[in-house]
Amino acid sequence: MDTKKSVKNRKTRKVSNEVSELSESEKCFFKSSTNKREVGDGAPAENEIETTHPQMTPTMQDVEKPIQSLYLHIKIDLIFIALLLVALGTRLYNLQNPKYIVFDELHYGRYVTLYTKGVFFFDAHPPLGKQLLYLAGNVAGYEGNFTFDRIGSAYPESVPVRALRIVPAISGSLLVAISYQLMLEISTYQSTAILAAILVLFENSFLAQSRFMLLESIQILFGLWGILCTIKSTRKTGPASVIWLCIGALSLGCCFSVKYSGLYTYYLAIFLVGRQMWRRIGHTESGVRLAISTVWRLVVLVCIPLAVYVGVFYAHLAMLPKAGPHDSVMTSAFQASLKGGLASITRGQPLHVAHGSQITLRHSHGRTCWLHSHAHVYPVRYADGRGSSHQQQVTCYSFKDVNNWWIVKRADQASLAVSSPPDAVRHGEHVQLLHGITSRALNSHDVAAPVSPQSQEVSCYIDYNVSMPAQNLWRVEIVNRESDDATWDSIRSLVRLIHVDSGSALRFSGRQLPSWGFNQHEVVADKVVTHQDTIWNVEEHRYTKAEDRRERERELVSAEMIPTAATQLSFWAKFMELQYKMLTHAADAPQGHMFASEPVEWPLLVRSIAYWLSPNSNAQVHLIGNMITWYAGTLSVLLYGGLLAVYAIRRRRAHADLSPRAEQKFYDAGCILFLGYWLHYLPYFFMDRTLFLHHYLPAYIFKILLLAYVIDHIYYTICIHESKRSFTNIFILCITIWLAYVIITFQKFSVLSYGDTDLTETDLLNLRWKDTWDFILHKKN
Repeated sequence: MDTKKSVKNRKTRKVSNEVSELSESEKCFFKSSTNKREVGDGAPAENEIETTHPQMTPTMQDVEKPIQSLYLHIKIDLIFIALLLVALGTRLYNLQNPKYIVFDELHYGRYVTLYTKGVFFFDAHPPLGKQLLYLAGNVAGYEGNFTFDRIGSAYPESVPVRALRIVPAISGSLLVAISYQLMLEISTYQSTAILAAILVLFENSFLAQSRFMLLESIQILFGLWGILCTIKSTRKTGPASVIWLCIGALSLGCCFSVKYSGLYTYYLAIFLVGRQMWRRIGHTESGVRLAISTVWRLVVLVCIPLAVYVGVFYAHLAMLPKAGPHDSVMTSAFQASLKGGLASITRGQPLHVAHGSQITLRHSHGRTCWLHSHAHVYPVRYADGRGSSHQQQVTCYSFKDVNNWWIVKRADQASLAVSSPPDAVRHGEHVQLLHGITSRALNSHDVAAPVSPQSQEVSCYIDYNVSMPAQNLWRVEIVNRESDDATWDSIRSLVRLIHVDSGSALRFSGRQLPSWGFNQHEVVADKVVTHQDTIWNVEEHRYTKAEDRRERERELVSAEMIPTAATQLSFWAKFMELQYKMLTHAADAPQGHMFASEPVEWPLLVRSIAYWLSPNSNAQVHLIGNMITWYAGTLSVLLYGGLLAVYAIRRRRAHADLSPRAEQKFYDAGCILFLGYWLHYLPYFFMDRTLFLHHYLPAYIFKILLLAYVIDHIYYTICIHESKRSFTNIFILCITIWLAYVIITFQKFSVLSYGDTDLTETDLLNLRWKDTWDFILHKKN
């Protein structure tokens, strides 16, 4: 009996230790469920001694005892529901106004319209967020009959404005409630979770970003929910851990399928799971079990997000079968797979390039442009004093043009008409390329290129009767050939043109020519023949029929064919090409935008963004933060960093300032919130593109939550070091006053989030707390 009691005591202590690791809300639930024993629940009371009997004699009570059944117990967090309802009220209020195109609704509205019509478009970010906007518009009956022409254009009645804005609004509302749930997992007190949710609720930047067709609130919601599920997985065991991690991985996949900046949240989740496994290495469990635990987590975190990402693009391509205005970004083969796209040109055109073929040569990777020439020549001397060949310019031009046509010619044949059967060009053979309009041959000399002097200049040869003979032979190298005697085919063949005399390859340099070159892109002959920018493909192709030059020119000028059917390209081929183009595509936003800002300015809210200005009044919408929360959050980042350093130094000197549980909470907050902030903020310092304040919002949500935790930690520290509650009460009073200022500031600036108030000049000046904020004033007559 003593042995049984000692075993029971050890079990009791083990349960007690496990309970101490739970959050406060879980402890309350656990305590209430263990202290109160229902009749017939099978557990002994605290003062009962459990005995065992070889035989149990049924009693009348046992006979009358009701049969146990299966029940579903549901717990509803009323605070969660209340926060969600208040958030919905602020985000959905008057959602259809202003009935004008606001900021980037210009772009996302266009994408919704193109989805509705099934017309292909290209964007540098994944399509999930745009698909959700389209889905809401489709449910509301939007037929894609509105042209999103410019910011500030009025929406007609046929556009369901409220429906198109509903997904970001609901996402922004859920963000408040999810912030509350996440802080329940991290903080010491439930009041801290409520504080964090209130700060998110009364944040003007999140309000403005949630009320229009914008994607940040959707991305942040998926990211925060994914992090919450990942944290829950690390604190569970068995099937519960697997389920939570699967849900989290699904959400994280959705996060970076909205915008690529969601990858930073994904990396944070991987770090949290890796940290969990690292800590388990020190436990006395078998290496096999640890390896299995690591592998299944890795599989979940890789496979599920990847499946979501690929599935989103599968739907994207399936929804957009028709050719559109963005086709030229993609390769010739991709365009040819769209209905009415390049198939309008390639259908019926010859396959094999032969002597006498009229072709356009397209740069195959990165920027879309075609090999181009015109009658203008290189200047005798460049701005840096170097001399040129003064030959005819050769460039890469980003638009379809008659000067993009070239004629393939064998050096030993004078006639340009295609023979019957055609004399097909094969891998390794030498050809000349005559410019279709000027009839001058593509040429290169040992002369430095105009913008890239380390490479050779490429020109069309003009015989000036000087000691510079033509060097116009080019060797055709088919990169994707199946055999060494492969024919040069239009669309499908990827070729390098190697200058025979110098061994250099025809290359798109990526540099822009000065005004004398009409700011077109430079083409050079480069010794590095394996560079990806040396690869070209024939896009348009026809056989020369006329010997007369003027007749040939008329053929080239009038070269236009009728759309017919599309060619086939597999999903994986399209998917991989689209990924490459998105990776290499330059940002659409122009340099020097009037509302652009630098990352160093974001923590101090130096700039705002004017989203919309009413054409009839001074009502306007701005992306601007709640100054009280914004600056307090920046201070909290510095304060947490300072505390982290102090605690680390004192711990190294064997001074324990915190209890083990409080210390664990502190470092958990650092790994989730402090690291999450910097992980979403620092990468923008290394981006060479135009940036705006809304790029800071994914980092800012972590900063707000960190602010709430720092307040939590200060309160906890005061409580454990103060015998009386006087200073604690003063701290609570200060936080209450500060929170009141947060709400007052939110209400004051909400007129710039809703855009429904005609502001006077005095109103705007009163709201302009910083001289760098870009407020706009209409002068009234």
